[in-house]
Amino acid sequence: MSLARPFFSSSISLRSAPRSLQCSLLRATCHQQSSYPRIHGSRRSYANTTQARKFRRNHDHNFGLRCPQHLNSIRIRRSFGTTPVVSHGHIDPPKPGEERHVTFIDKEGEEHNFEVSDGSNLLDIAQANDLEMEGACGGSCACSTCHVIVEDQDMYDRMEEPSDDENDMLDLAFGLTETSRLGCQIQMSKDLDGLRVKLPSMTRNLQASDFAKKE
Repeated sequence: MSLARPFFSSSISLRSAPRSLQCSLLRATCHQQSSYPRIHGSRRSYANTTQARKFRRNHDHNFGLRCPQHLNSIRIRRSFGTTPVVSHGHIDPPKPGEERHVTFIDKEGEEHNFEVSDGSNLLDIAQANDLEMEGACGGSCACSTCHVIVEDQDMYDRMEEPSDDENDMLDLAFGLTETSRLGCQIQMSKDLDGLRVKLPSMTRNLQASDFAKKE
């Protein structure tokens, strides 16, 4: 008589499973083997057959984790989850009639004009359009690699005052000017519609962590 064995999905061998899990699987298998129905035409149940006695004899020694041969290949299903990765440089398209206009002037003097939505910052806009703006710290105001120079003083005056953290990072920027800002800290709005910024000829990749006290 052919008897089905317990089915397990393949991914990790029993030998590599925790001891408690191995024991649980062995108990479950023993219970299933001993609970098979009686064989038709015989007074003896499966539990009394030679095969069952051999299984129990092996099983008695296997809580020391010397598994029966067929249990060595038992596999345990493991499921894996993923966490969405938030990539820098993503921007939402503007709604009709709510477009904001910004112009980047690159190192070669070429102008790049974009229509963007309120709330988009200059670092995200630049990276979403493959402009050369590094943003080494990921937009956390901890480096100066998204340094931009606001072309118009009046437009600069419309912006919120830079924070102490931003000023600290701007002190590390190459080619600092009176209208320098960090692109990650400038968010587009109605007041900044028509903003024009220059990208410096080079950047200095110094981060706040470079100056942290090492214990």
